[in-house]
Amino acid sequence: MNDSYLNFVNSPFGARLARSLGLPKPEVLRRYRADKPEFGGLIAIGAAREPHLLEALAQLVASIGVTSVAHESAGLWMPLAHRHGLMTGRFEPADAGSAARLAALIFDASGIEDSSQMEPLHAFFHDTLRSLGKCGRIVVLGRPPQECANPRQWTAQRALEGLTRSLGKEARRGITANLVYVSAGAEERLEATLRFFLSPRSAYVSGQVVQISADGLGAGMPDAPANNGGSAPFDWHAPLTNRRALVTGAARGIGAAIASVLAAQGAQVIGLDIPAVRDALEATMRQLNGTPLAFDIAAPEAPAQIAAALDDQGVDIIVHNAGITKDKTIAKMTAAAWQSVIDINLSAQERIDEALLAAGILRDGGRIIGVSSISGIAGNLGQTNYATSKAGVIGRVQSMAPVLRARGITINAVAPGFIETQMTAKMPFALREAGRRMNSLSQGGQPVDVAQTIAWLAHPGSAGISGQVVRVCGQSLIGA
Repeated sequence: MNDSYLNFVNSPFGARLARSLGLPKPEVLRRYRADKPEFGGLIAIGAAREPHLLEALAQLVASIGVTSVAHESAGLWMPLAHRHGLMTGRFEPADAGSAARLAALIFDASGIEDSSQMEPLHAFFHDTLRSLGKCGRIVVLGRPPQECANPRQWTAQRALEGLTRSLGKEARRGITANLVYVSAGAEERLEATLRFFLSPRSAYVSGQVVQISADGLGAGMPDAPANNGGSAPFDWHAPLTNRRALVTGAARGIGAAIASVLAAQGAQVIGLDIPAVRDALEATMRQLNGTPLAFDIAAPEAPAQIAAALDDQGVDIIVHNAGITKDKTIAKMTAAAWQSVIDINLSAQERIDEALLAAGILRDGGRIIGVSSISGIAGNLGQTNYATSKAGVIGRVQSMAPVLRARGITINAVAPGFIETQMTAKMPFALREAGRRMNSLSQGGQPVDVAQTIAWLAHPGSAGISGQVVRVCGQSLIGA
């Protein structure tokens, strides 16, 4: 759907009017395009005492071909920076039109063990934040608090969440900020996640906390080298080549976008939707050289039908996108409306996965990705059934992650906020505008933003990410 306000204030006349009246001016987000470079510009790298992730950062910088400068605000770690081939320098705030604008800021806070050691965070971001260009990226790296050696270290590492989310709200201009906790021993699993958060693929993902674990990585994955997260070798430009992906609710909207992005990354897509939209499903799959499956996932026989249709080759990725809404306050909601939403949005996922896992159709080393919602995190007026189902998706992800670890299967969820779709286009004007503006990026997301986040979680280099929920909401104030 078209955002008329965003388009207007980014026109020459609209920009002048917005500036004179003091109106907010959302930035036109830079999203991934195959005909444009994915990475570029200058990256500033900072660190506190004894950083543990500099080697991984240096390897990433070399692999994506960007220039990086290690900031001198924490001089104690400069010998390490030189050892890893990082340039060193200091930054002064750049003018708005300066060519010295930075593309990204990365801070390695993994060595902070006490709240008294956090001054380098201030020094680095004080010096660099005003030099970060439009649609720039901020990534803070740390250690998972629950894995810290003592309460002081846990406290300091947990404090990074407040820093990162505040940076995302202060930076504006289409800039995102995210925090990645890297377990000891999982340093070599960092690249796929760093690439995602530094890339325009993560345009609408901000204020998120992701943990990369070393536990169980590579289980059930044959020919797994040590340098890419426990998976077989892959091409960064087409990482899902030779992988089969089942996407439910794939006929149109977010589901069609998910299918398209997975196919663009090399996956063979099987799109599933209800028989009533068979024509739209077949048209979508035809464009992607995919396979359509027309089943009603709420039907008792659906899991067996899906298993039979996939049994010949199996699948590597399952994306549970299909869902419905039947909104009413609970006092006015019928039992049928309650049950149908729970059944389609949640129970059907459980039944399908149980059937595919029991038959070995979802292969070891596979990925399960559910689509939750901000409503499942914060609740929503008139959506008790929907919010219950989407909170259940989160519970399922968290409860199943340890169960699936032995087979090397990860399970995660995305939680979209306000996404520009046919459904949100039907909302009353005031509610629609509130949904768009009540986030750090002051605009709604696009279906492709959800799709790109799912593709990252499906990536072979994301084997260390499981049991987690990533919001695709522009750092929405709702549920923050």
